[in-house]
Amino acid sequence: MVTGFKEFVSRGNAVDLAVGLVIGVAFGQIVTALVDNVINPLVAGLFGEPNFDRLWVITVGGAGEPAQMLPLSVLTALTNFLLVALAVYLFVVVPMNKLAERRKSGEAEAPAAPAEDVLVLTEIRDLLAAQSGRGTPSQS
Repeated sequence: MVTGFKEFVSRGNAVDLAVGLVIGVAFGQIVTALVDNVINPLVAGLFGEPNFDRLWVITVGGAGEPAQMLPLSVLTALTNFLLVALAVYLFVVVPMNKLAERRKSGEAEAPAAPAEDVLVLTEIRDLLAAQSGRGTPSQS
C-alpha cells in the first residue's frame, strides 16, 4: 500500500495537479480582490448596496426570532460567478489568445532553443541509453 502511494505521488500528473491547484488558489485570491475592491463598490454606487442580498428581504415566523429569507442572494451569487468568469476571460484567456496569435504570425518570438550545453547533455544521454540497450529515451 505504501509503495503504491509513493508511485502515485511521484508520477508527474499528481505533481502537476498540485501545482495547478496552488496556482488556481493564488489566482482566485487575485480575482476575489478585484471583485471585492473594484466591482462591488461600483455595484454599491449604482444600487446603494454592495450586493443584491438585502434589496428584498422576506421575514417569516412570529414565535421567537423571525427568520429572514433573502431571495436575491441567488442573484448575488450568479452575478459574482459572472464577474469572476469575466475577469478570467479578460485577464487570462484574451491575453493568452493574443500571444498565441502573435506567435503564429511571427510577431512574437517563439521560446528559445535549448542552450548548447543542454543539447550536448541530451546527446550524451541518448548515446549512453543506446549503449545500455534501452534505446533512445522519449523526448519530454
